[in-house]
Amino acid sequence: MRRALTTSALGICLLAAFAGAGELPRGHLVLNGGGGKPASVLDTFVELAGGTESTIVVFPTASAEADTGEYYRGLFAEHGAAEVVVAEVRTREDAAEPALAATVAAAGGIWFAGGDQRRITDALNGTPVGEAVRAAFARGAVVGGTSAGTACQSGLMITGEGDFTVITAGNVELSPGLGLFDGVIVDQHFVARSRHNRLLAVVLEHPELLGVGIDEATAVWVRPDGTFEVLGEGWVVVYDAAAAAVHRAPRAGGGEALGVHGLTTHVLLPGEVFDLRGRRVVPAGTGGGA
Repeated sequence: MRRALTTSALGICLLAAFAGAGELPRGHLVLNGGGGKPASVLDTFVELAGGTESTIVVFPTASAEADTGEYYRGLFAEHGAAEVVVAEVRTREDAAEPALAATVAAAGGIWFAGGDQRRITDALNGTPVGEAVRAAFARGAVVGGTSAGTACQSGLMITGEGDFTVITAGNVELSPGLGLFDGVIVDQHFVARSRHNRLLAVVLEHPELLGVGIDEATAVWVRPDGTFEVLGEGWVVVYDAAAAAVHRAPRAGGGEALGVHGLTTHVLLPGEVFDLRGRRVVPAGTGGGA
């Protein structure tokens, strides 16, 4: 089983994520936590992709449902997208297709459907289409997703495997994600499915990363200025252990329990803005826009 990567491995993942892009990212992220997809989330994504002039590429890769691509083709058309291209990428061979890579690189918006996030990274990481996603994001395209399509966006990705009944070292399986949501570890379905334990465990082992837990029918709109705004209906929970004291204790039967003193927790509501670089909530009326 793949376990938590080291900090040096994380750095390699993030550097690899932007290799070939040629510049720091200038795009937006619109990442839904799963469940319902509110109009405010879809409208924001389509507008950032170019509105009535937009070309959106949908990756149904994570989904096991055959009609996922067509579902999103209709959904984004309802919200004003001019053109929706379904990228039926299931294998690394699919992701080596030059014509598809060119289409993705030129897209105004790229959306990843839900399902199993490992299908996304297994198919895309280290391929021409995967690099085209990163290049599009680096030049200013919006990348979005829901559920697994959100989980895959951080440099380290929670796979969904592990023992989530405890807060212990090495109990959450991680693997390299797409690396577009820099400096965080992201989780989805967060409040609805009580996923606090697994995100806490990861943050306590990687305090350099912010834990961002996104609820269902809720999204973060991450902007090039390093802030994100909460969209939708629920909550976004942020765990910050950068200045905390993390400690460990042996457990009966083996392993280490994780504890922490001074953990900073934010529970954000729709419309609130968080500064990822400053690790703080942006007071209302003080900016924080794109």
